[in-house]
Amino acid sequence: MSDSLITIVAIFLAVILMFIFPLMSIAERNDDIAELTVQTAVNDFVNTAKVTGKITISEYNKMVSKIESTGNTYDIELEVKILDDNVGKKSAWTNGTVIGENIYYSIYTSQIMGYMASMTEEGDGVYTMKEGDIISVSAKNNNQTLSQTIRSVFYSISGKGTYQIAAQASGLVSATGTN
Repeated sequence: MSDSLITIVAIFLAVILMFIFPLMSIAERNDDIAELTVQTAVNDFVNTAKVTGKITISEYNKMVSKIESTGNTYDIELEVKILDDNVGKKSAWTNGTVIGENIYYSIYTSQIMGYMASMTEEGDGVYTMKEGDIISVSAKNNNQTLSQTIRSVFYSISGKGTYQIAAQASGLVSATGTN
């Protein structure tokens, strides 16, 4: 009886070592590749928006298609912090220096997409920013990847609301966009 029990346990361990761990390793590598793809797409989108000073529907859709090519679904959040200059002028003998404070207010994904959708009816679907604004983009997967599934079976650490693949980028807009 004990010999058959040891044989069953050995077979079970062999199956785990031969199939489950390599599958887990491949799934983790796929998630790493997907995260790299998402990070690259988000960085490219933010860099383009920073340099041109505008967010276009075509650039946004290009980023979304690159991200979705990983086979996962994502929550993409855009935020533009708009510089609201509240400045005063201090006069000096040789030059005028600006005093006061700069205040930022935020515009989020739904507002940006709504504005671009309304502009699409009129033409090109562009959200323009000005120099000094800050753009932030984040993307997180909202489906369960294969590695999350395997990990939750073995470790019970993956729960609802967790994500495996995430990317974010932000930057200071260096040019004022024009339509």
